[in-house]
Amino acid sequence: MPKTYTAPAPFSDEQPLVINMTPVESNQVAAIGYDAGTKTLAVTFTRGGALYQYPDVEPDVHAAFIGAESIGKFFGAHIKTLPFKKFKAPEAVA
Repeated sequence: MPKTYTAPAPFSDEQPLVINMTPVESNQVAAIGYDAGTKTLAVTFTRGGALYQYPDVEPDVHAAFIGAESIGKFFGAHIKTLPFKKFKAPEAVA
């Protein structure tokens, strides 16, 4: 039986929140950011470059995520299924 794949999520037409990103050591996740005022978690991945923003994430979840022994495993177990908005990767400044 062939494996089925979920279609990629569409990009949001909204403007993303500006959130400072911290690079992390992970094969899957490139950088993590958090805006405490809006409780928005921001994640970029090592592949694709898109920016994902997850609203209504409690500060303790962000702290556990960035401090996890395996960031990729934590993402899969605690973040991946949360609602999110997907944004195109920011253009590099030359």
